[in-house]
Amino acid sequence: MVSLLKSLAVASALALLVPVAASAQAQTRAYAPENLRTLSRNDQIRVISLEYSEQARGRTIPDDQLRFYLDQVNRSNWTFSQIKSDIAKSLAGNGGGVPGPIHQTIRCESTGNRLNICRTPWQGQSRLVRQLSNSGCTRGHGWDSRNGQIWVNHGCRGEFARVNSNYTVTCSSQNARYTTCAWDRTQGTPYVQQRLSGAACTEGRTWGYDTRQGLWVSGGCRARFGAR
Repeated sequence: MVSLLKSLAVASALALLVPVAASAQAQTRAYAPENLRTLSRNDQIRVISLEYSEQARGRTIPDDQLRFYLDQVNRSNWTFSQIKSDIAKSLAGNGGGVPGPIHQTIRCESTGNRLNICRTPWQGQSRLVRQLSNSGCTRGHGWDSRNGQIWVNHGCRGEFARVNSNYTVTCSSQNARYTTCAWDRTQGTPYVQQRLSGAACTEGRTWGYDTRQGLWVSGGCRARFGAR
């Protein structure tokens, strides 16, 4: 009987401690005011690094990306919410990005190798999602798009969809080395949406794109690339 009472007492004590333990665990997350400029630089580093680690499942934030965020906080008044959102976009872009679903497509065909212009039901840019011709459909030669229109030429026939503006890829040249990154060419061609490195990202010199090599960076360039 005494043993039973002791067991019940221990169980009751543990039950009372559960909310306390959960509360203590929740409090291990870094407190971050919306205005990060109210924190010391060391606390800014700690908060941003912890937020990145939590979103990246324990990975450490790259030094150049951390420096970029510190500059944005102290020079451009970025809030903690902006930092969180940008980290999420950056991580979504790694490993080839997050292509969006195709909701609607149109077919546009160049017959007799002649120029043809097709109107689109959307106003944004378009991307080639399926080539239907043997003739090449290289953007800028076989086809291209403007707001509300697609043109095809030189026998290009294909199905096109609206560009998903959320598609991004983060590509990094670690230790200034030449690096290639996966790029979904159906999304369009890349452009530097946001530079994340102290080193310059100059097209043709420290980054570029072609259908054979894909997206590449060098010379320390690290950037988030969007599709156009």
